[in-house]
Amino acid sequence: MAVIDLNADVGERTGGGGRAEDEAILGCVTSASVACGFHAGDAHIMRAVCEAAVARGVRIGVHVGYDDRPGFGRRELGARPGRLRDEAIYQIGALTACAAAAGGRVVYLKPHGALYARCAADPDAAAAIVEAAALGGGLALLGPPGSELLAAAAARGLPRAAEGFADRAYRADGGLVARSEPGSVLSPPQALDQAAGIARDEQVPCVDGSVIPLRVDSLCLHSDTPGAGGLARALRARLEAAGVEIRPFA
Repeated sequence: MAVIDLNADVGERTGGGGRAEDEAILGCVTSASVACGFHAGDAHIMRAVCEAAVARGVRIGVHVGYDDRPGFGRRELGARPGRLRDEAIYQIGALTACAAAAGGRVVYLKPHGALYARCAADPDAAAAIVEAAALGGGLALLGPPGSELLAAAAARGLPRAAEGFADRAYRADGGLVARSEPGSVLSPPQALDQAAGIARDEQVPCVDGSVIPLRVDSLCLHSDTPGAGGLARALRARLEAAGVEIRPFA
């Protein structure tokens, strides 16, 4: 039987609508990557998301990003590795406190947006983030397959998991299509088909029509994808119907 973790990036939107969408998502996933106030979120949202995750038995992860709320953490800021490490430590500490207040704990780290892309290819940035994870209690790392991030985690002896995306289009080199390009975010039917193919067949279709191998431990759903709550329910149902076991990686 195929086994996969389902994770979602949550805590990124304000207001009742955002919280309701997050709670719907948390009812379906096994891991929650929580924004920690840098690219999005705030102390109140963090604690509320942690409480909802603990109530549902969902693993809590720290979703560290650049200090870039105007750009939602999706702009490459070029911060030095030392600054990346210290800002990651800051975010880990904040979420650790919120998780503890909710009766839970942080078990993994995933970079966000531009920082995620940088840590895939930049060994110095990856090492800085992994150092923060080690100092934060030996957190597991979640990142792209074959990335510098996972290599740095292996070098430090930290747990690690490769991540794929249910709702993002892939290039033939295994990278994601840039959000600035048409078709970068998949429609719900496309996302369901792609997720099933990754989890069950370990392969993914690409925008050029090719199909490439993709072996991952976790599948991500973005909470800012339109209709993410409904998509999360449909995604879990589709995978379970295909005989895929949904289980947290950390």
